[in-house]
Amino acid sequence: MNIAQYLDSTYLKTPSQSGLSEEETLQTDKDLAQVAIDNNIFAVMIRPDYVSDIKKYIQQKKSKVVVGTVIGFHEGTYSVDEKLAEATKAINDGADELDFVINYSAYLKGNLDLVKDEFLRCTKLCMDHHKVAKWIIEIAALRDEQIADLTKNISTWAEENFSENDLSKIFVKSSTGFYETEDGKPNGATFEGIKIMLDNAGKLPVKAAGGVRTPEDAEKMINLGVKRIGTSSALALIKNESSTEGY
Repeated sequence: MNIAQYLDSTYLKTPSQSGLSEEETLQTDKDLAQVAIDNNIFAVMIRPDYVSDIKKYIQQKKSKVVVGTVIGFHEGTYSVDEKLAEATKAINDGADELDFVINYSAYLKGNLDLVKDEFLRCTKLCMDHHKVAKWIIEIAALRDEQIADLTKNISTWAEENFSENDLSKIFVKSSTGFYETEDGKPNGATFEGIKIMLDNAGKLPVKAAGGVRTPEDAEKMINLGVKRIGTSSALALIKNESSTEGY
């Protein structure tokens, strides 16, 4: 199995979170991009501030590696206008794919109209610019029935408001990797959570993000039906190694 073509190789720590400088963070992203180029990894997933530089770096290398970034990260509570502004800048900077954190806090409070509004407006922006939109629902914050319901809502909104051709470019994604759980519970993709998402995503592809740290787990996710895997262990996975740390 060619795992590399399913992988979004991910580095999403800010300089303050990592203790690195802006320059060191940019170099880390360039190193990430170079590893992706050298190993035919599908995409790199980085913070918005670094999209422009990394897009130029990849273009200079004449590579087809895709550049992805995150929007409303990681809490998802940004206003719709803030998400649209952040997404517009990322698109102008050269992002190919945008992973939005859905306002799952609003969903949990029963404000489905807000969640639907941000989904429709932000997804339309991406479709109008021929970009991929992925919606992170943060499954560690949800009960099983909420994972099913939110995924199904996203699928319904997509199918009712976008063309058949657009649907393959609208993903439902499991996790940010930054959600703080209690009692050592996983904060990323689990097989159980992903299965629920797949069962309710309709025609939309699913991305498993966080916690996929062995080649066996990656293959199992792919065999379940996920189309992409977000991981900070991309190189280890394609070298048939396991990682005990990271996203």
